[in-house]
Amino acid sequence: MSKVYESITELVGRTPLLELKNFEKKHALKAKILVKLEYFNPNQSVKDRIAAAMIEDAEKKGLLKPGYTIVETTSGNTGIGLAAIAASKGYKFRVYIQDQVSEERFKVIRAFGGETIKLSEEPAIARVLEETGGDFIAAIKELKEKVLSKEKDIFFVDQTSNPANPEIHEKTTGPEIWEDTEGKVDILVANVGTGGTVSGTGRYLKSKNPELKVVAIQPGPGSLPSEENPEPEEITGVHPFEGVPEERVPSTMDLNIYDEKFEVETVDAFRAAREAAKTDGILVGTSSGAAIHTAWKLAQRPENEGKTIVAVLPDTGLRYLSTNLFNEDYQG
Repeated sequence: MSKVYESITELVGRTPLLELKNFEKKHALKAKILVKLEYFNPNQSVKDRIAAAMIEDAEKKGLLKPGYTIVETTSGNTGIGLAAIAASKGYKFRVYIQDQVSEERFKVIRAFGGETIKLSEEPAIARVLEETGGDFIAAIKELKEKVLSKEKDIFFVDQTSNPANPEIHEKTTGPEIWEDTEGKVDILVANVGTGGTVSGTGRYLKSKNPELKVVAIQPGPGSLPSEENPEPEEITGVHPFEGVPEERVPSTMDLNIYDEKFEVETVDAFRAAREAAKTDGILVGTSSGAAIHTAWKLAQRPENEGKTIVAVLPDTGLRYLSTNLFNEDYQG
């Protein structure tokens, strides 16, 4: 029987798992690497899940009403998901977006009718980022208190503290992985941005198998701004959660959920994404490359022989064509 969907929110989730058979063969791996292709969501990223969940949760709670403007701060993919769903539901959308993200992100959000404002263009945010050396959580707090609090008829999504973020991964992403592997998953690999994916997915999978290991990814030191390298090529949407002040860690990140922290440098994420494109025909973004690199390194460990590693790949590589990701000459 045919089925006609009535909203893009109905198309979110149920993304496929793919075994990287050719990648495994090339590296003679003795562990399975399964990747969850989140670019199969309607707007090609894992953030479609939280965008739909946070908007619908706000509607149910009466926090978001007809005529309101949805507002968010983001490194891009959440903004795209929110812009699309806002359009489908008839809301206006405004996003404060990090300056260094790819131009594709700005263009896609605008295509959905959203308004984009670079963080550097909002004085309140720019000042805090400069004073704190890039403390995104502090900048969001300043935006809420000094700018948004003075506006009417808006709903600030605030993905870094919105409980609907990790909850939707516990309700959907985790169960999908468990069902598709028939419970045969030993290690979960996920990046940490807001921490919602790793926290919610990890929580569900550990409830089914307490022995399952959760590996959380953060950027390596060479991929973060420093005095020696103030503007490095960063892994978009991936942020440190260990070795930083507690107040800089989003409340959506459960610091008790992961068993191992894994640091990835941008150059290694780039190489892994390029390689997977050539071995298995998947075109994914930088953070996905970080997840593949991590899964590869885990699969090389003798203690993981025969195990199944599931890596969540957040988005499509089509949003990085204007960056160095697929520039073979770029080596970091």
